This record gives sequence, structure tokens and C-alpha cells, in this order.
Amino acid sequence: MVIKKIAIIHTSPATVQSLTSLIKEVIGEIKVVNLLDDSILNDLINNNQIEFVEQRWLQYANIAASMGVDAILSACSSVGNYAEKANAILDIPVYRIDVAMAEKAVSMGQSISVIATLPSTLEPTVKLVESKAKELNKECIIHTVLVKDAYDELMMGNREVHDQKIQKAVQKYYHISDVLVLAQASMATAVEQLEGIDKKKVLTSPKLGVEKLKKDLLQL
Repeated sequence: MVIKKIAIIHTSPATVQSLTSLIKEVIGEIKVVNLLDDSILNDLINNNQIEFVEQRWLQYANIAASMGVDAILSACSSVGNYAEKANAILDIPVYRIDVAMAEKAVSMGQSISVIATLPSTLEPTVKLVESKAKELNKECIIHTVLVKDAYDELMMGNREVHDQKIQKAVQKYYHISDVLVLAQASMATAVEQLEGIDKKKVLTSPKLGVEKLKKDLLQL
């Protein structure tokens, strides 16, 4: 059996270890190459040289492809459109980690809360959910929720505070939502210990994205 090899492009160190472990847990024996540029999110947040940010990300995708990987996974929801461009020009598939989550969210109901800790992630995730709803000819009400300062806490090593802020947002929008979407992979563990909710209503991108990747890889 030939062992598959994938590359993950990260924009935050917060996703490197967690995603690598999840991929090996879900897919099994697989080679993982991690590429990290943690300046990308800062540039996106500050609207700094956006064209160069895109060029940089696409160059990472080209580098990954030249390393002989079978597929590329974009770990960051803020750069989903870059992943789609790379998928259109490269000879290997390039995946947005959040596509499977958006598809499932639309299938689960009409009232969808999209929760993010960065403005740069909130807008593209909402657009992705809207596009999936349009594909299914389904009208959805989307609540956009920005959890301020949570990402800064995470970058300072205060994951507990980061998680608490996200939990409060989930609790606030839980009863008016058919489904809640945590827009960033770095948010995935925030509600694991939250009690009093049906966690099936809260979707995160990593596991759903990796399960889709596994299904497709088996067909390559």
C-alpha cells in the first residue's frame, strides 16, 4: 500500500500540532508536511499588501506541490479563496478545511450563527455558508458573531480565557440557532467542556474537513 502524503498550509501556530494529530488519528498512516506563515493573518487583519499575501500563499501551495504531495489542505478559513484559486491551477487537489462544515451547517437548518474570533475569518466564512445555501436553493438567516479579543488571548497563551469568550458567545446565540459554526480551526476545542448544550448543534471545521479529505484521498 502506497502511503499518501499531504501538505497543510497554516497561518497560525495554534493549528499545527492539533491538525497533524487529528489527520493521523482519522486517516491513519500518512505523511504530513506543515508549512507555516504566521504573518499572513496579521497582514489580512491590517489590510496590508493583500496582493502580496495572496502571492505568498499561492507560492506555498506551489512549493507543497513540488514536494510530491497528493493533496494540500488550507488550515485557515481567512484564505479560503486562495485555496480555491490554487485548486484551479495545480494538478493536485487543494482543500479548504471549512467546506464540509459549511455544507453540513446548511443541511441542518435555516438559522445559522457563524462565530469567529477574527474579522478576516468572519466574512469569508459567511460567504461560504451563503454560497452553499445558494447551491441548495435554501434560504438561511445567518447571524454573524465576532468574539472580540479572544484570538489575542490565544496568541498570548491564554487558551482558557479564549475558550471562555467563545463559550459565552455560543450560549448567547444557542437558542436562536438551528446550528452554530465555529469559523476557525483554532476554536475547535472551545466548547468541548461546555455543559447544557447539544454539542451536535455546534460545528467545527477540523474533523469534518479531515473526514472529507480522507474520503477523497482514498479515491486518488
